Amino acid sequence: MKDTTIAKRQNGEQAATFGNVVDNIFQNSLQHFFDDNFWDTGGFQRSNRIPVNIRETEDQYQLDVVAPGYRKEGFNIQVESNILTVSHNDNQENNEHGTKDKWVRNEYVPKPFSRNFTLDDTVDVNNINATYVDGILHLSMAKNEKAKTISRNIQIQ
Repeated sequence: MKDTTIAKRQNGEQAATFGNVVDNIFQNSLQHFFDDNFWDTGGFQRSNRIPVNIRETEDQYQLDVVAPGYRKEGFNIQVESNILTVSHNDNQENNEHGTKDKWVRNEYVPKPFSRNFTLDDTVDVNNINATYVDGILHLSMAKNEKAKTISRNIQIQ
């Protein structure tokens, strides 16, 4: 004898069965498995971590803070002792046109951040420059004379 399942359809969709519910739970969890917030369990990974690239040239260190959508005026760069702090805290409402429009959807809101970097004695703290172009804060930190690589050919006599 063959069993027949009768399921009431609403709006043309099949009614929820136990199997469908389990499948949906598994599928939704799997879709979010690789999201940053899935693993955020109290400090292991911070979703508000701003990425930074650091490279060294012969004469300087170059630090790039990737921060698109932030206002240049909200950045604060400070050196105290041997700690370089790059932060942004801009409380200004992100309303470019000065209107009182309501957001229908607002998925991107720049959040305050602060990053600290320990500087060694090779950095000339009196010669640090910063620019903010195309969403990237560029810091160039000159090296002290004693830290620069000296290159020369030595003649054999």
